[in-house]
Amino acid sequence: MENCYIKIENLKKSFGKVLANKNINLNVYSGEIHAILGENGAGKSTLMNMLSGVYTPDSGFIYIHGDLVNFKSPKESINHGVGMIYQHFKLVDNMTARDNIIMGQKTNLFINKKKIESQINEICSSYGIDINLEKKVQDMSVGEKQMVEIMKVLYRGADILILDEPTTVFTPQEAEKLFKIMHKMKENGCSVIFISHKMDEVMKMCDRITILRKGESIKTLDKCKTNEKELIELMVGKSVELSIDRPEAVTGKDVLKIVDVNLINREKVAILKNVNFNVKKGEVLGVAGIAGSGQKELCEAIVGIQKISSGEILIDGESIENKTPKEIIKKGVSMSFIPEDRLGMGLIGNMDMVDNLLLKSYHNTKGLFLKRKEAIYKAREIKEKLSIQTPDIYHPIKNLSGGNIQKILLGRELDSNPNLLIMAYPVRGLDINTCYTIYNLINEQKQRGAGVIYIGEDLDTLIHLCDKIIVLCDGIITGELTAVEATKEKIGLLMSGKTLKREERKVV
Repeated sequence: MENCYIKIENLKKSFGKVLANKNINLNVYSGEIHAILGENGAGKSTLMNMLSGVYTPDSGFIYIHGDLVNFKSPKESINHGVGMIYQHFKLVDNMTARDNIIMGQKTNLFINKKKIESQINEICSSYGIDINLEKKVQDMSVGEKQMVEIMKVLYRGADILILDEPTTVFTPQEAEKLFKIMHKMKENGCSVIFISHKMDEVMKMCDRITILRKGESIKTLDKCKTNEKELIELMVGKSVELSIDRPEAVTGKDVLKIVDVNLINREKVAILKNVNFNVKKGEVLGVAGIAGSGQKELCEAIVGIQKISSGEILIDGESIENKTPKEIIKKGVSMSFIPEDRLGMGLIGNMDMVDNLLLKSYHNTKGLFLKRKEAIYKAREIKEKLSIQTPDIYHPIKNLSGGNIQKILLGRELDSNPNLLIMAYPVRGLDINTCYTIYNLINEQKQRGAGVIYIGEDLDTLIHLCDKIIVLCDGIITGELTAVEATKEKIGLLMSGKTLKREERKVV
């Protein structure tokens, strides 16, 4: 770690009155995997966007390979060897891996296919990347798409790689493939900046860790000289006791029963195939699966947003399949839904807390006028109970952090004390403190006797939080495990479409 590839001194960036970064100091060396940790709103994304040329700093200095730089565009950043891999891939679906890799590069009138093939194969060999260059992106798994993104930046000559939450929707097996490639990059002298909320991955992969808090770099530590507890306390700014409880389930009758459900989308593609499961009162059911396995459609079919092709959906014994959300509410079905799209489907960003609460209850209002006093009281109560950080309850929620927006959505949906609570990726992209607040709320609902469906990406959380776990792969339930018998390896196999042998199901 002799060569300093990135040196940042007193970097500052503000947006209007909001100071996103201040006094950022950071060194990243060749042959190093360097983690950046911080809560939501700590300034990680702003810092990475300045390194990748999306934003320009207000003040301070960035040195890349010893040269003082002032990037005005991502192209300038790429030309200096910096490659950014975003959570949401920048690929063209109907093009092959090869075409995506070379797209946007300067070429002569005639493309030298042999030379390009040789360059790509050399990169694959150097970094241990296995990729089918003829395969179209639309036919790839999430892991394969990320390999294409990595190949894109390596092909452009990047020796500094920034990975933003790279394993969010990976199976454990896909994550391991990525980690091997990261180690190869380290061996080849590259610098890797690794941003993740998963502490186990940070402790496993990284050499050094820099903590950001409230836009400021607090401390850089050697991985071998620290631990998760210290890192979390530095992120939060105080001592925190974090553990996921799973109270013993005292279950009652079925609150939800799914029988032989099939769902075919508008393109005539089968999304859900003969899905069967049940959720009891006082039980948390986890749903695992790689992105696009049918989780979203399953939620939307239950709440009435999507129509199923065949089968039955029963809530408290009441048949609700193919009813609209309004019809389900009119039938008196006690259900709440936390969608993965907080501001697209869950809340309206331009509205404040009060108006967003009214969205849930206005249809029950008798007469011409909305009862705002009750909504104002509830907004204040939710703000206090969930420690929502907002200037006031009349502040547009789009200006709040992701964690505070999610708390508002949760507070509104839990206010009705539902018999069934459906949650799609409720902690995606949230900081550790907010995650544990949500886990505690789930356990409160469970102990109250509600049935909970929890769709999540982090397998450790699913195992520690849920009473049983079903696994979806390509719209099919490939297995169901109790919390006691579940392991990351077993769930990972089921996520990839394999079935468990009898000996694999045994509890170790």
